[in-house]
Amino acid sequence: MPANVVVPEVGESIVDARVAKWLKKEGDAVDVGEPLVELETDKIDLEVAAPQAGILGKIAHGDGADVKVGEVLAVIEEAGSGKPAAESRKPEAGSTEREAGSGKPEAVKQRATPAARNVAQDKSVDLKQVPGTGDAGRVMKRDVETTFAARTNESTAAVDKNQAAKPPSQARPQSPAREERRPEGERTEERVRMSKRRATIARRLVEVQSTAAMLTTFNEVDMTAVMAIRERHKQPFKERHGVGLGLTSFFVKASIGALREFPRINAEIQGDEMVLKHYYDIGIAVGASEGLVVPVLRDADRMSFARIEQKTRELARAAEDGTLSLADLRGGTFTITNGGVFGSLLSTLILNPPQVAILGLHAIKDRPMAMNGQVVVRPMMYMALTYDHRIVDGAEAVQFLVRVKQLIEDPGALLID
Repeated sequence: MPANVVVPEVGESIVDARVAKWLKKEGDAVDVGEPLVELETDKIDLEVAAPQAGILGKIAHGDGADVKVGEVLAVIEEAGSGKPAAESRKPEAGSTEREAGSGKPEAVKQRATPAARNVAQDKSVDLKQVPGTGDAGRVMKRDVETTFAARTNESTAAVDKNQAAKPPSQARPQSPAREERRPEGERTEERVRMSKRRATIARRLVEVQSTAAMLTTFNEVDMTAVMAIRERHKQPFKERHGVGLGLTSFFVKASIGALREFPRINAEIQGDEMVLKHYYDIGIAVGASEGLVVPVLRDADRMSFARIEQKTRELARAAEDGTLSLADLRGGTFTITNGGVFGSLLSTLILNPPQVAILGLHAIKDRPMAMNGQVVVRPMMYMALTYDHRIVDGAEAVQFLVRVKQLIEDPGALLID
């Protein structure tokens, strides 16, 4: 019997998707479980597989179409229904029956993430030649980039070797680079459709500004003690845990310590009620190529420094590879974002609803500070806390930020806390 290929239910917060790319075309023979189409949602990208073996019939929604959960994308016809098989499936003259009847073609055996396929297409990399490091040998974006970089280095080395082998008389003088000039009067534009995730981010940013009473307070923190600890322990920490000791774990721990003292900052508003949460799922904002995502450190108060650093690294890599699951993004009671990694010195933030507060970290800069009647140079960082004034009072927000500052400037207190 024919079988429908439908938009799957991914999570109750996801109701629609966009067809990113069909991996098969009408008339292609497919095996059960074989990826047919890539979908974009506002949170994750996913592949939809064939529910049964057969022939891919009419495609109802092509590349770029917006679809709802449960909508039929295409139909899988029975192999003997008279539908023409794809030309690529027909054996060439002289080929053996074993070759013509092999289960999956080689292109299908090499599984790859949507992000990996996009990079491979952009850089003209054959996915069959890329060793996969993901689950079950799946090719990740980083695998394609590594293969491309290695190929580029090999080509460069070969050119350098050929140039070195030539006699001086054969060396061709390099002509000065021609400056690319835009023709007089030419004014070009490019129209690019937003990805599903980018469009959702844009909509939610506008919504939160019209529904929350956002206010931002600032403070500065002396990073001397934290930097000294990192310098003293970075080598043994990495050898023992396989990951560097970064700033994330310190600020996650300090934030949790402050949230325990100011529980309304770890809450949300539902109607006319405040939902105070006595667990700490800390979102870590990650700037991926497809837009900002906020994967969550679940029960971060139970994590060690090492586990926080390991999990943050895993989530950041998955965000870039496009392999974050919905579970990685769901929930979150408080968010930390670090614009300092991009050089930001100071910024106001936008809430991550339904959360009522977000902590912003910034670049560490040496600044002259007055201490005990003397001017000393210290590594200083500005912190920003944006909060929903409907539930969090100004004094409460200021005291929260002061408490984070105290815990960072005296990291030993984190152990006691």
